Amino acid sequence: MPEMPEVEALVHWLGDKLDGAVVAEIEPASFAVLKTYDPPVSAFAGLTVTGVTRHGKFIDIDVDGLHLVIHLAKAGWLRWSDHFGDSRVKMGGPLALRFRVDRGDGPHEGFDLTEAGTRKGLAVYAVRDPQEVAGIVRLGPDPLAPGFDLRPLLQRRMQVKRLLRDQTVVAGIGNAYSDEILHAARLSPFAIAEKLDEDEVVRLEAAVTSVLTEAVAAADGKPAADLKDAKRERMRVHGRAGQTCEVCGDTVAEVVFADSSLQYCPTCQTGGTLLKDRTTSKFLK
Repeated sequence: MPEMPEVEALVHWLGDKLDGAVVAEIEPASFAVLKTYDPPVSAFAGLTVTGVTRHGKFIDIDVDGLHLVIHLAKAGWLRWSDHFGDSRVKMGGPLALRFRVDRGDGPHEGFDLTEAGTRKGLAVYAVRDPQEVAGIVRLGPDPLAPGFDLRPLLQRRMQVKRLLRDQTVVAGIGNAYSDEILHAARLSPFAIAEKLDEDEVVRLEAAVTSVLTEAVAAADGKPAADLKDAKRERMRVHGRAGQTCEVCGDTVAEVVFADSSLQYCPTCQTGGTLLKDRTTSKFLK
């Protein structure tokens, strides 16, 4: 799943690609992808792209005051093309939407939104104001925004892993970077946020800032096609179950849930204790 660092990189890259371009057409290729009906996507044709910004994991393309807001969800992605033919998109398959622009000096270019698998979560909203998108309205503060303060957000009886992933608490962090942050902070994913002591809070604050800042810097400037592989290569624990922890040499362990998993280092994070998953027994606290 693309998270804040990758979405930030996509926003910068798309901003350069689309700056000043005129929208030729927006073609949905899935009945489920477009979540709004007013304004219609046909209203974007002939208007100019004036900016691309980010709200949490949402991409916001400003087109002369209308906004095309995109949430890539778990399996969505964006693929750029320098040359679209004249053929119409076909309904069904991995293609969800095509965004064509016309620069007046050649064939249409633009991007396709695609989604792998059968569980469809990719969502597109055509709105006059991004605040019309309920997911944006509910977002918590952005962890890299000036003045961000993590401490008040920790006053919850929630596992810290779940807190970091909750978009209404902190915007933009998902499964991968929460694993990386907790590894850097040397905290168990099952630690209760409101019970963290001062030293643990300081470590977590530092880890949120350092992990996300470094990830944004590493992703910046990379084209969309390279972002997924670059993200995987940067991970120290996420997606590396059974491999060696680069910090201590222990074996990275895993907890499996119904539809996701988390990875952690027992030595770095849980004092050597293996956390049990639901496939074998109840969670250890």
